[in-house]
Amino acid sequence: IKAALSEENGYELIFDDARNEQENQIRAIRTFIQQDVDYIVFSPRVETGWNSILQEAKEADIPVIVIDRDIEVEDRSLYTAYIGSDFQKEGETAVRWLENLLEEQDRTEGSIRIVHIQGTIGSSAQIGRTSALEQALQRHANWELVEQADGDFTRAKANEVMGEILMWTTDIDVVYCENDGEALGAIDAMEQAGLTCNANGGVIVISFDATRLGLTYCLEGR
Repeated sequence: IKAALSEENGYELIFDDARNEQENQIRAIRTFIQQDVDYIVFSPRVETGWNSILQEAKEADIPVIVIDRDIEVEDRSLYTAYIGSDFQKEGETAVRWLENLLEEQDRTEGSIRIVHIQGTIGSSAQIGRTSALEQALQRHANWELVEQADGDFTRAKANEVMGEILMWTTDIDVVYCENDGEALGAIDAMEQAGLTCNANGGVIVISFDATRLGLTYCLEGR
């Protein structure tokens, strides 16, 4: 965004880092409204709690563009556009891949023990990706949810919660992480505990977003 909305491209960008806090995002948006900007672009931390501030933007005739994560509002006309993913479909794609892999490995009967590290609770990415896995768990009687923990979409938090899980069990077949940061943190913890992360014989790690480092781990088979 910074590269696209540069002075060279004819824009004056006012950027605010909300430090992953909804209250800070609302405060920043209100400041932008007071500054009478031409557009407001933001990535909502969670889905709910935006009606009032977006109503203020609408009353000020400032278009709002929501990116990356969607929001839940009473009136969709409160914002101009949403640019992002279908997170439910992403989760369903990941689950289908796991189903196919286990079928190829002839592991459709025995217990499959799954650790689920969720993203920021209440965000559209977390809701969609979680929903897909939970629906799959209902379909497969042999899929067992060992632990479900909040990794807040960060490598550090996922590493911490995965480390805590490994203190009481290393009997894990799959770790379903809701973004690459969490996957990297979980892999760090598992490899430190002596586990191998690999879809063929080791712990199967599922991730989302396809960041450069995440893709590198895929190429390495981790």
